[in-house]
Amino acid sequence: MADLELPLTGHLEELRARLVRALLALIVAFAICYPQAERLFHFLTAPLMAAAANSEAGAQLIGTGVAEAFFTRLKVSFIAALFFSLPVILYQIWLFVLPGLRAREARYGLGFVIVGTFFFMLGASFCYAVVFDFGFPFFLAEYERIGIAPTIRIAEYLSFTSRMLLAFGITFELPVATFFLARVGAVTHHLMIASARYAVLVTFILAAVLTPPDVVSQVLMAGPLMLLYAISIGVAYVFATPRRSASKDGEADEKDDGK
Repeated sequence: MADLELPLTGHLEELRARLVRALLALIVAFAICYPQAERLFHFLTAPLMAAAANSEAGAQLIGTGVAEAFFTRLKVSFIAALFFSLPVILYQIWLFVLPGLRAREARYGLGFVIVGTFFFMLGASFCYAVVFDFGFPFFLAEYERIGIAPTIRIAEYLSFTSRMLLAFGITFELPVATFFLARVGAVTHHLMIASARYAVLVTFILAAVLTPPDVVSQVLMAGPLMLLYAISIGVAYVFATPRRSASKDGEADEKDDGK
């Protein structure tokens, strides 16, 4: 797609335009989510409250600042807006990298947005429904062991949950990232299979860092990540660009661009 090549200043202008559009989508989503801040807050705190109901120590969320309730509404609205505006953000990312793609690769735009959104939401949903379900009871049990009634600051709780949701969402984008790396020839299914033992090690290290230090939680995170790695191998196998046909593909792309 040589006709779309831009100088550095052109790329910077393009980046600015895409960031502005993504920010506008985020602002619109925030305006929609803010009136529902109370419902969103109860949704985000439901896993902790459910764990507290089944714990002898219990748990209480507290505010320690005059304006903390107001900023809490802003935070939960922003978190929700980030998720709701994700398709637009992904689409803007796609449009930014589009000039550097071949003609046949540029046809995957809609699929990139749909699949990227799906995997991100899948990762966040898994974190909310599974990791929180096992993690919060573990943390509250630690309070029970030392005989302390937990009182947790709202700001700290929202910071923890938002980081976890985003971390799982981004991690579950592995197949999408593999697609692009395979298309540009950076990875192949042979390379991923050969590196599988190291991937398993990294997966369990990542699971140990991101989850409470119990075997069940670590397996619950490591299992899906290894499944995603296996899916990514399949993605690399299907969508990799063979080096031998790279020149032919380039000629075909030039023909496509000329049409």
